[in-house]
Amino acid sequence: MLRALPLLRPWRPLGARCTSDGAAGGHEIQVRALAGPDQGADLKEREQMSAAEVGVFSQRLRGLMNDIAFPAPTIAAMDGFALGGGLELALACDLRVAASSAIMGLIETTRGLLPGAGGTQRLPRCLGVALAKELIFTGRRLSGVQAHALGLVNHTVDQNEEGDAAYHRALALAQEILPQAPIAVRLGKVAIDRGMEVDIASGMAIEGMCYAQNIPTQDRLEGMAAFREKRPPKFVGK
Repeated sequence: MLRALPLLRPWRPLGARCTSDGAAGGHEIQVRALAGPDQGADLKEREQMSAAEVGVFSQRLRGLMNDIAFPAPTIAAMDGFALGGGLELALACDLRVAASSAIMGLIETTRGLLPGAGGTQRLPRCLGVALAKELIFTGRRLSGVQAHALGLVNHTVDQNEEGDAAYHRALALAQEILPQAPIAVRLGKVAIDRGMEVDIASGMAIEGMCYAQNIPTQDRLEGMAAFREKRPPKFVGK
């Protein structure tokens, strides 16, 4: 199973509004919990589609992957199979955790297809061009251990009897993130994501703009005061 985890702490937006159920209103952002099919799109269903329908289906799938790029961090937990679209969903998340027995891969070329939901773009950004090409060209399947060795997942854990070891490791990782300053974490994510798309000089400028947005926050002042007073900070997302 592949799951994208919610960070349960409220995250205040910077000039936008969103709630965990997608409804308008409120002033907090939460990462929505997502669940996708273990092995991506149903090929039997796709076989019955016309060429035009396949094109629309792929476009909607790409849109789905873009839609999960929430302001707050997202974590994918892979406890079973994450093949094709399942791995593309994981790649759209910020962090990935896998059970050692999990199986993942962009296997589309073994079915006469190519990744169509962001895999050809996100995998090379994750692993580098040469390795991404090798994995996509061969349609190779990787275990959680192999994926960790390549840097495809952040952590790998031995599977438990319940089959949800990666899920619990991902929850533990989320608990490490939750106490940190929400605005600083969000702006750090923006700086990294946008900076990766441009040259280093432009990336430094993006970092500078994000840093400037964080300067007037209450959380920055709280962090400085907590350091001076030798106590844990109490961030409020303002």
